[in-house]
Amino acid sequence: MDQDSGELPPPNAGKTAASWARVRARLRQEVGDVEYRNWLRQMTLGGVDGEAVLISLPTRFLRDWVRDHYGDRLRLMCQAEMAGIRTVELRVQAVGVAARAPVESEAEDAAPLGESLMVAPAPAAPPMTAASEPVRNDWLVPLDQRFTFDTFVVGKPNEFAHACARRVAESPAQAGFNPLFLYGGVGLGKTHLMHSIAWSLREQEPDLSVAYMSAEKFMYRFIAALRSHNTMEFKTQLRSVHVLMVDDLQFLIGKDNTQEEFFHTFNALIDAGKQIIISADKAPNDLSGIEDRLRTRLSGGIVADLHATTYELRLSILQAKAHNSGVEVPARVQELLARKIASNVRDLEGALNRLVAHAKLFGRPITLDTVPEVLSDILRAHDKRLSIDDIQRKVAEHYNIRLTEMASARRARAVARPRQVAMYLAKQLTSRSLPEIGRRFGNRDHTTVLHAVNKITELMAGDPSFAEDVTLLRKMLEM
Repeated sequence: MDQDSGELPPPNAGKTAASWARVRARLRQEVGDVEYRNWLRQMTLGGVDGEAVLISLPTRFLRDWVRDHYGDRLRLMCQAEMAGIRTVELRVQAVGVAARAPVESEAEDAAPLGESLMVAPAPAAPPMTAASEPVRNDWLVPLDQRFTFDTFVVGKPNEFAHACARRVAESPAQAGFNPLFLYGGVGLGKTHLMHSIAWSLREQEPDLSVAYMSAEKFMYRFIAALRSHNTMEFKTQLRSVHVLMVDDLQFLIGKDNTQEEFFHTFNALIDAGKQIIISADKAPNDLSGIEDRLRTRLSGGIVADLHATTYELRLSILQAKAHNSGVEVPARVQELLARKIASNVRDLEGALNRLVAHAKLFGRPITLDTVPEVLSDILRAHDKRLSIDDIQRKVAEHYNIRLTEMASARRARAVARPRQVAMYLAKQLTSRSLPEIGRRFGNRDHTTVLHAVNKITELMAGDPSFAEDVTLLRKMLEM
């Protein structure tokens, strides 16, 4: 039995504890040790209230994840093991806060939209600063368990940023790497890398004080300190940490007073040999509205960007996520998603998660036909009127030939077959006539186009692998 099952109120505490232990054991057996440790181990039983079992989790993120992914199964297991139970209530209660009543509403554990909070360096006790002063409890938040170096997929667009983050995590406040400034667009991995650094630091030195907040949070706390005439506490809290991590620095653009305080905090920590890690959507020199002296200091360490993802990186990310999803995601579906959803990794993961959830809820396999059915709203953003040029470009890219080969006189099979596929798709997906299509393929006769259409139709009927390939191309073009 796990040691984290929590205390139970009388009466029938022993009976309820035994039932809860059996529920946990069954869950662990069903989901496996790794998934259990990641998502379910931190559940604690708060007791039974009438027909409801009260279960606490240390963070809102974990509460929501358990509810969305295991809620129904958890309720059925509790009903099977505990007489009279009809519902399971999942609540948020910070780790180690035994004397406090469980959080019963969103209001108490919610944070303003878009803000990050301070990261507790150890889960079992409040973190201590260098001055041995406890960090304010309302600034503490656990790290996202998904965001570690082990789960970060490295590719050409992010390999430099990843290497810099690793270096800082292994040796914080090292000359030349302080501050570390990470920048890039939405959903490219900045937050993942920052959480990874914090996880690594916590594992290496559990007593290290790591402050992790958004620039917006910094501003809110600074304004609150000014209003309460308590700026010294604010300064002491931040300037006594070992590592300061600030997300979305662009939020400070145009906020001169907050920039002034941040600049002094920045200088105090750098001068004391403490590590600073910043993220933003642009490089320091491109952050218009940031004071020159602050921009200069931000550029004084390492500036690393995360580029837009490539097809290869998106496919690698999907392969890693699909492997851990518990559902078979065919390679063709992964290729389709990687080609169609190129905006950012967040959208890509969201699409995959929706497909996986659909498969689990309805017990249906994921297929190419499933994608437009389940992801219609996501793919709608990519809708456009299809042209023969679009078809030629996509087919040339798929078969790794030059676009000019579509209109060339070459008749080698490596070129002729993709050209026939493009003609076939042009006939299927556009309203152009055969002569019009022929003209776009090097002024070929309409009979040549008709022959290509018939040939591809024949090959698809006799070769399932080839048919699947053409079907994939068609779906990528249709979406």
